[in-house]
Amino acid sequence: MKSNLLSRISIDPEICFGKPCIRGHRIWVSLILDMLADGMSTEEVLSEYPQLDPSDLEGKLRIVSKMRIREYSPLR
Repeated sequence: MKSNLLSRISIDPEICFGKPCIRGHRIWVSLILDMLADGMSTEEVLSEYPQLDPSDLEGKLRIVSKMRIREYSPLR
């Protein structure tokens, strides 16, 4: 599943300052994660960014957000 998740994310130093983006778009992964963390539903995010494929949000980014929280958690 990790390789499937990573196939939807691109990192290019020439695009968006090298921040991880949804592949094929200039939409930062961190922006989508923040929207979800702020309580927006998948449907609300997709209405804000209709160019995204629902599969970009179907649990995959939520998994990354959990990994990111664990990575930076001072309680680790």
